[in-house]
Amino acid sequence: MLRNQTTITSVLLMSLSDNQKIIYVLFTIFLLIYVMTFLTNFLIILLVLTCAHLHIPMYFFLGNLAFLDMSYSSVTAPRMLFNFITQDWSISLPNCITQMFFVIYFGSSEVFLLSSMSYDRYVAICCPLHYSQVMSWDRCIQLVSLVWSFALLIPMINTLCLRRLTFCGPNFIHNFFCDLPHLFQISCTNTSINVLVLIIVGGVFSTGAFVTTFYSYFRIFSTVLKIRTSNGRLKAFSTCTSHLTVVLIFYVSITFTYFVPNTSNLLTLNQVVTVIYALITPLLNPLIYSLRSKDLKSALKKAIHIH
Repeated sequence: MLRNQTTITSVLLMSLSDNQKIIYVLFTIFLLIYVMTFLTNFLIILLVLTCAHLHIPMYFFLGNLAFLDMSYSSVTAPRMLFNFITQDWSISLPNCITQMFFVIYFGSSEVFLLSSMSYDRYVAICCPLHYSQVMSWDRCIQLVSLVWSFALLIPMINTLCLRRLTFCGPNFIHNFFCDLPHLFQISCTNTSINVLVLIIVGGVFSTGAFVTTFYSYFRIFSTVLKIRTSNGRLKAFSTCTSHLTVVLIFYVSITFTYFVPNTSNLLTLNQVVTVIYALITPLLNPLIYSLRSKDLKSALKKAIHIH
């Protein structure tokens, strides 16, 4: 049943606050978060590219993750900061769809990249003697190419399916950026086919990545527990704790964002989790890796000492 026959041309995003003083505080906080996110991820990319001892598969994947986090943050944060300044939370429908495309693309890419990184840690711990053969540079480049290629198919298919929808409002969405479920909510066309496509495409591509990630860690834990000495177990586990922390933060936030309904009782909590997922996580990832990686710390100290 059609709700309104007037086709909308713009979407009204949700402001995080109506209080002017709070808005100034939020703008300052989110600006600092975005700048720190961009700089820390850019620094990791720079170190990985310029430091010879970081030219190994683990840091090759980490450099790609840093680029992903920097890109994902840049899709959502600048627009939100602009809206804070102008106090105009409207966005044209084409721009909203474009933002949605890249939100899905970079989010899907991270799912696949974390899966590749978990496989790398699995080979390093469970098959150390064959690591150099299995994780050759050709294999690493193939994995990353597959990550970026397969991730691109998900937003492309879902965006093409949006062409069958008519958007007639209400044009308000309960989020500070555009995402696919929010576009479904403002459509006056039956979205059951689009939801089905989203589930099938997301399920086919993401399930494999999800299973690979957690099966890799199941094998890692099984291998680590078989090590007789506590020092040996600690050393083996320390090689993957950074990645495991990033995986847990990512999956917890994405599960709450996409699988917990946006009811009025949970609206505030949903806003907080969305901010964590879209803005805080891209900052936490490089901090977690830089704080736990002796190689990154050493590379940074050498770079500072040289200059």
